[in-house]
Amino acid sequence: MSAFDYRNFDDRRQHSQNARAALLEKFKSRPSFDDPEMIAKAKHRQEVAQARDDRARERERVRVETERKAAEEKRLREEAELKAQIEREEAAAAELAARKEAETAERKAQRDARYAARKAKVKIRR
Repeated sequence: MSAFDYRNFDDRRQHSQNARAALLEKFKSRPSFDDPEMIAKAKHRQEVAQARDDRARERERVRVETERKAAEEKRLREEAELKAQIEREEAAAAELAARKEAETAERKAQRDARYAARKAKVKIRR
C-alpha cells in the first residue's frame, strides 16, 4: 500500500507539482562547472584517481617482480636438482662400471684358475 494517501485528484496534482518544483530548484541551486569550488572538487577527484592508479601500478610492479624472483629461484632450484641428479647418475654409472670390471676380473681369475688346473691335470697324466 502506498505511503501517501491522497484522497482526491487535486491533492495528487498539487503534490506532483510540488515534487517537480523541488527537483527543479535542486537542479538550479547546483553550482556551475566554472565555479571555483566545483573546479577544486574535480581537481581533487582527479588527484585521488591518479593516486589510485599509481598505487595499482606499484602493486602490479611488485607482483611482477615477486613472480620474476620466484621464477628465478625455481629455475636455480631445478638446475641444482638436475645437477645433483646428474651427479648421482654418474656416481651410479661409475659404481656399476667398477662392479662390472671387478666381476670381469673375478671371472677371468676363475677362468685362469680352471685353465691352470686343466694344464696341471694334463701335466700330471703325462
